[in-house]
Amino acid sequence: MGKRLIQQRAGRGTSRYRCRSHRYKGEFKYPLMNNKNIEGIVIDIVHCSGHTAPLARVKFDNGEKVLLGAFDGMHVGKKILYGNNIEIKPGNITRLGEIPIGTEIYNIEKTPGDGGKFIKSAGVFGKIIHKLENSVVIVLPSKKHKEFNIGCRAMIGILAGGGRVNKPFVKAGKKWHAMRARGGLYPRTSAVAMNPCNHPFGSGRGRHPGKSTTAPRNAPPGRKVGLIRPRRTGRRR
Repeated sequence: MGKRLIQQRAGRGTSRYRCRSHRYKGEFKYPLMNNKNIEGIVIDIVHCSGHTAPLARVKFDNGEKVLLGAFDGMHVGKKILYGNNIEIKPGNITRLGEIPIGTEIYNIEKTPGDGGKFIKSAGVFGKIIHKLENSVVIVLPSKKHKEFNIGCRAMIGILAGGGRVNKPFVKAGKKWHAMRARGGLYPRTSAVAMNPCNHPFGSGRGRHPGKSTTAPRNAPPGRKVGLIRPRRTGRRR
C-alpha cells in the first residue's frame, strides 16, 4: 500500500495548498486577431502576485482592454501597434513570420490564437534564429531550440522585471510570504531528512537514501520517488 507523500499532497486542494486566485489581476494574453491593425495605449502598470513580471493594462482603439506583459522600459502612455506589416519595435505585437531573424521576443503562442504560452517569466526573452517555409526556429531562455508556426503571435522586446532574482530575500519570512502568494508547497523538506515512516528515502542513520534513487518501473505510487527508470542501459551496439 502506497504512502501519502508530500509530492502527492500538493495537489489535494486543501487550504494549505490552494491557489489564491482571487488576488490575481488576471491572465495576460493577446486579444483576438482582426484583419486590420489596431493601436493601443498603456493606461496602467499593475503588479499581480500570480506573475513574476509586471503587467500593463492596455486599451485598444476598438475599446477592448487587456493585460499584457510589460516590456523592459514600458511606461504609462506608451502606444503599441497590434497587427500585420507593422514597425518592429518593443511593445508591438505581430506574427512570427513577419519578425526578422535576431529579434528579441516574448509571450509566444503555441498555436495561432491561443493568446501566448511561452516565455512569460520576468526578464526573459527568446530569439528567432532560423526561418523555414511554414515555421520559424526560436531559441528559448533554456537554450532549447523550438519550432513554431509562422502564424503564431509574439510581442517584441524583453519582458520586464529582469533584476528580480538579484535582490536577496534576507529573511525566511519574506520568502514564506512570496511563496504563499503563489499557492505552492513551501518549505520543502529533504527526503533524506525525514523518518522512514514518512518517506522511502528517510532513515535515522545519516542523510543518505538507503536504497537506489531510481524507482522500479512497476513500483506503486508511494514507492515511486527519486529518478525515472531509464528505458535501457548499457552500450548501444
